[in-house]
Amino acid sequence: MARGWESKSVEAQQAEAMDNKGSSRSLLTPEQASRKRHVDGLLLSRKRVLQQLEAARDPRHRQILQRALADLDGKIQEIR
Repeated sequence: MARGWESKSVEAQQAEAMDNKGSSRSLLTPEQASRKRHVDGLLLSRKRVLQQLEAARDPRHRQILQRALADLDGKIQEIR
């Protein structure tokens, strides 16, 4: 019986979490949602460039990646 009670509690927690997610999304205007998606994409690109920078050994390649990282940081700052 305790096991059934646990699963109902978990189910209620999951439903509450889904409700909270849905309400926060509806608060964004279409422009804000678009800007958030754009920033999220830039942050993913930044993460990828950082990973490549960690693995890069050639100084010229590292320099290119550092410029790309600086460019992404600038774009992120402009949007935020």
